[in-house]
Amino acid sequence: QLQLVESGGDLVQPGGSLRLSCVVSRFYWNDYTVGWFRQAPGKEREGVSSISSDGRTNYADSVKGRFTISRDSADYTVYLQMNSVEPEDTAVYYCAASQIRGWNGLNRRLYDYWGQGTQVTVSS
Repeated sequence: QLQLVESGGDLVQPGGSLRLSCVVSRFYWNDYTVGWFRQAPGKEREGVSSISSDGRTNYADSVKGRFTISRDSADYTVYLQMNSVEPEDTAVYYCAASQIRGWNGLNRRLYDYWGQGTQVTVSS
């Protein structure tokens, strides 16, 4: 089955940068959209960004201009580059995959596979 392995979560100061990684099973690399979601304590899981297999990207309004999602075909890895981070970005970040063809939305109900999550804490 498709597996997602996340890493990169850490403690970072406000205004700083962090890069999250999501390694995708190579056999599914060309067929799935990969998204990043986050969940803060007591809140619903929300979409952050997504990228389709052909490289089309989508961002939540709260992270536009600060976060960048990308794909590295050499390592079958999807990255989330987080710049100018804010305390409100603190959450567990999850990598997820959707099998809907040609789609890059952020509706979490349409994602079928999920990573284990990685903690991002923004604090001074």
